[in-house]
Amino acid sequence: MSELRNLTLAVTGASGSIYAAEMLRALEADARVGKVNFVASENALRVFAEEMQLSGRTGLVEKLLGVAAVKTQQHPESDIGANVASGSYPSDGMIVLPCSMGTLAGIANGMAANLIQRAADVCLKERRPLVLCVRETPLNRIHLRNMQLASDAGATIFPVIPTLYNLPQSTTAMAREFVNRVLAHVGLPQAGAYQWRAD
Repeated sequence: MSELRNLTLAVTGASGSIYAAEMLRALEADARVGKVNFVASENALRVFAEEMQLSGRTGLVEKLLGVAAVKTQQHPESDIGANVASGSYPSDGMIVLPCSMGTLAGIANGMAANLIQRAADVCLKERRPLVLCVRETPLNRIHLRNMQLASDAGATIFPVIPTLYNLPQSTTAMAREFVNRVLAHVGLPQAGAYQWRAD
């Protein structure tokens, strides 16, 4: 059996909490994943409260999962001494979902001002997968420039654009299919994911 994957999931203050929740549930349930390091920014906490009526940092992972976490460890955004802040920590990559334009700017310009930016910086310097699920519209030139900078540094820009060709019947189904696409991109294809069949 292959080695279990160790991934980081960061959530920032852009709209789209449902995507983060579905991603966390998928990672926690995936038998190929051994560890999930979870970081939610201060602004993400506000969005969770507004969009999902989940308040506070304490027990956030359990609130999102609906059950006790088995493989997910939560880190404060301010803890720049956490495991994922070091290149010596054996991580298999990082997903930022959703990724705000402020977080994108910090990553693209190497700010490393908090744990999310630092962990992303580590992924780039260690040539590990970094998927930035950006969430904003319309995009100004600064946003586009920062996406180009991050992409040139090795990140994948994966905008939060839901699929409609699979005829989702709920926002949860829409979010789950987007999560399926992101996970397939990092080598974790999901059972039940929609696959286009031209015939």
